[in-house]
Amino acid sequence: MQKRIVVVGSVNLDLVAGTQRIPVAGETVAGSSFQTFPGGKGANQAVAAARLGSPVSFVGRVGTDSFGTLLRTALNEAGVETSSVSSAEGPSGVAVIATGAGGENSIIVVAGANGQVSPGYLDSQLDVIRSAGILLAQLEIPLESVEHLARIARRESIPLMLDPAPARTLPGSLLKSVDWLTPNETETCTLLGMAREDFKADSLDKAASAFLALGARNVILKLGERGCYLALADGSRKQVPACRVDAVDTTAAGDAFNGAFAAALLQGKDPVECAVWASAVAAISVTRHGAQTSMPSRAEVESFLRQR
Repeated sequence: MQKRIVVVGSVNLDLVAGTQRIPVAGETVAGSSFQTFPGGKGANQAVAAARLGSPVSFVGRVGTDSFGTLLRTALNEAGVETSSVSSAEGPSGVAVIATGAGGENSIIVVAGANGQVSPGYLDSQLDVIRSAGILLAQLEIPLESVEHLARIARRESIPLMLDPAPARTLPGSLLKSVDWLTPNETETCTLLGMAREDFKADSLDKAASAFLALGARNVILKLGERGCYLALADGSRKQVPACRVDAVDTTAAGDAFNGAFAAALLQGKDPVECAVWASAVAAISVTRHGAQTSMPSRAEVESFLRQR
């Protein structure tokens, strides 16, 4: 029987405004649409994996507001097991998102109940965490909780995939506990102290090698339209191209990738096959609006790949 994916992280309600272009600081622009979607990096990754048919449990918290019921229901309807999603007094997490005509986005995240995913709360959910074949984490819950989860993962010998987003510097002790580190370009530059203009095609191996030297066992650099770059513990390196599509909303593309990669990994695919599969899932997701609502089913991904 396939082991379970356990995602520990955030669940938000996304408030999404569409506009011709994203405003710069101090500027007001006219919007063309407004929608609400269930989101949060953790919940997005859980839904991505569940839609692909993987058994998934989510560990997190929602608020006591009306958003909390909506967010828990969305997880359940996607097939995510939510016995470890409890209510914390106060508001649920929200993300305020602006999307431009070309699919680009800018995001403001307010933690709400996600800030109550404490180390003590994780200890109260140890039975679910121990059931994992792989643990997925992000940085939209307190950093001390992510560090605590990493210690649990190491103690219980459970592989940990860390999506280091939103971008911030991280302690070396955390990176040493990560089996799969999956930064995008912004996060790579933040973690390594690089200027964005210095992160070019010929910098991929150097950046990935730097993460390996810091202790991460395997690294996947998520490069958007350039695909992804794998640097594995066995010394192999591989760039996997992105699938070309017409993007309408890039929100949660990285989450789609992570959830799909973890699902494929637990199905016994090798890392390059996992990356090809995950790239297809991410590509489909950017052709649709919203976060969790953009995640494809296994049948949709298989059909998409047959047509490539």
